[in-house]
Amino acid sequence: MGEGEREGMGAGEGMGDGMGEGDENAGPRGRGCKNGDVSTPTSEISQPAAKAVPHSQTLSRGIRVLEILADSDTPLTIAEVAAALGVHRSIAYRILRTLEDHGVVIRDAAGAVRLGPRMAALARGVSRGLQSAALPELTSVANDLGMTAFVAVLDRREVVTLVSVEPRQAHATVAQRPGTRHPLDRGAPAIAIQSVLSADEWAGLGDEARRSEAHAVRERGFATSHDEVIPGLASVAVPLTVPGEAPAALAVVYLGTGRSAAEIGARLTAAAAAITADLR
Repeated sequence: MGEGEREGMGAGEGMGDGMGEGDENAGPRGRGCKNGDVSTPTSEISQPAAKAVPHSQTLSRGIRVLEILADSDTPLTIAEVAAALGVHRSIAYRILRTLEDHGVVIRDAAGAVRLGPRMAALARGVSRGLQSAALPELTSVANDLGMTAFVAVLDRREVVTLVSVEPRQAHATVAQRPGTRHPLDRGAPAIAIQSVLSADEWAGLGDEARRSEAHAVRERGFATSHDEVIPGLASVAVPLTVPGEAPAALAVVYLGTGRSAAEIGARLTAAAAAITADLR
């Protein structure tokens, strides 16, 4: 990549620092890039809001930049962000400068950008009570089962990992990063969440994501999946219902185990009950 691609966001750009009104209608938004680690490609994820006209295009683009940077394993140049966003480089520059002013984006010596420490502080505020109550139970489950344990929540037509814990001692573990997302129509956490959705909640989601296995979850208490989100990985999940929070699931993901799904499901059910009791 040429030297011009990695230049910094300094005054030499000749642009203002803010996200000016002139950006509001200046071109389409792009899809961004995915890290391919534990999430599915963007093209496979239903994005119900992607076609809607945003109330503020500038704000929408700023948020999209944060998503693009979160999905990238490495820092990105201004040109790469602009390409992913589908806008001119000067527009991407002004957006990045504003985000940098707020500490949610930082740049390295070469001028490439990545998420800043301020994002971690913001993330702690998401469902703070649920995260705090879940963390001890996730740690216990992860170490008891030797599997990565996590809480996933419903976000429109996607399931998003809120918090996760890897076991202290295990030969091979799976990284389930907070913020990882996948469609509502695949994976044990999604099936577990579907099992507790009301008719009103389904009304805004559409029937195409419905899984028939959700009915069985109501009877046996847990959902299972294999090769649905990440090839080669299996998952077991149970519903996690917390008043005031989005529908959620408590789950584990693993490569292989000698334990039965019923045994794993029972352990998760006990942990989910403890989390719910702590939040009452």
